[in-house]
Amino acid sequence: MGLYVDIQKKLKGFSLNMQLETGGGFLGLLGASGCGKSMTLKCIAGIEKPDTGQIILNGRVLFDSEKKINLPPQKRRIGYLFQDYALFPNMTVEGNIGAGIRLPKIEKEEKINQMMEIFQLGQLKGRYPHQISGGQQQRVALARILASNPDVLLLDEPFSALDYYLREKLQVQLGEDLMSFHGDVLMVTHSRDEAYRLSNRLTIIKDGIPLIVGETKEIFRNPEYLEAAKITGCKNISRVEVISKEEVHATCWGVNFKVHEPIGKDIKYIGIRAHYFNGKPGGINQVGVKLTKVIDDPFEMNLVIKNKYAQNSKELWWKVSKNDWKSVYKEQMPDNLYVAPEDIMLLKE
Repeated sequence: MGLYVDIQKKLKGFSLNMQLETGGGFLGLLGASGCGKSMTLKCIAGIEKPDTGQIILNGRVLFDSEKKINLPPQKRRIGYLFQDYALFPNMTVEGNIGAGIRLPKIEKEEKINQMMEIFQLGQLKGRYPHQISGGQQQRVALARILASNPDVLLLDEPFSALDYYLREKLQVQLGEDLMSFHGDVLMVTHSRDEAYRLSNRLTIIKDGIPLIVGETKEIFRNPEYLEAAKITGCKNISRVEVISKEEVHATCWGVNFKVHEPIGKDIKYIGIRAHYFNGKPGGINQVGVKLTKVIDDPFEMNLVIKNKYAQNSKELWWKVSKNDWKSVYKEQMPDNLYVAPEDIMLLKE
């Protein structure tokens, strides 16, 4: 059981060719703006119609182009949380939550009270959307959706309209709110942080096609593909020439690196996350340091370097916490940086 999607739809500039299958839990759809993430959700919800394919939810056919099946949105049992939450401005919090409940009056009131208790909205029941905060609006929208007992919940960039402080708080809150939800959750995002924090499984999308699917933490550890490494935030990527089964030459930086596993014929690049470097002497995979730029963030230092032994070296990023920068490195740039073989990601084109 779960959600099965295999659809195709011609879009401006590219074609959506999406295959995904859920088996419970929280699935993130991560990709750049305009890659087809939101369109996928709209097709699942019945807001948009695919050109061809199938959408099946818990054994129920929602869409089948060959069988001419295309259920309207209200018959799909799907909850859709829009980016702007789509609350009714002329309804109170209580009215918004009850808008989609189709029950006798007493049972409807009980359901509304239950949802307000779960989402801690009781004190806001008589207020209108413009009278409550963005975070409270999100909770009202989520309460309204879950009150209708959907089989699957679709979240379309649910934090995009919020400021940074509120965004992080609500990511934690949303995870807690959905712990009791019985169905699958799909969340569209272009934020790697949101995807990592909330989704236990991840699909990375490029130009309407799923590039890689798997456990979220494993994809971040080993993204496999060049585009997946970029989307998950890797700042240091170089094309490579293979020297041996476990050694490559990074042409962008003029450095040879030992890696932790045999190198396949399809490996064209390596990636090194900026946090993976260290300046402690005695390591392997040494890069001589020529500091070119310092970017001071609130809690970490971004040190941009080049390989001082390679004339045409491109830049590398090293991120180090301010605590380590002061206590370990004494605010002095080391002569060399090192990276462990297991921290070098082997990437396909």
